[in-house]
Amino acid sequence: MIHVIATITAKPGMREAVLREFRANMPAVHAEQGCIEYAPAVDAEGIGSFQTACGPDTFLVIEKWESAEALKAHAAAPHMAAYAARTRDMIATRVIHVLTPAG
Repeated sequence: MIHVIATITAKPGMREAVLREFRANMPAVHAEQGCIEYAPAVDAEGIGSFQTACGPDTFLVIEKWESAEALKAHAAAPHMAAYAARTRDMIATRVIHVLTPAG
């Protein structure tokens, strides 16, 4: 299994617009071969001082894929290219961590 944690920081005030595009793309991603989990997440409220907040312009994408091949096919999918084109001018930074279970 492959895990992906993507940190997406939108340009100021643009996070909701990026999330709208992201959510619209989710059904196509969920239909991909090998997709186990693919969803956005934002800071939880009221957790306490031990939390390190991402901030109001940032969201994380939590992904699980059956294999590296499935993830590579996802990255090359036409709907991902279309999503990238629609959000390119709204995103300030994108950091993608691709991980494998350590246990």
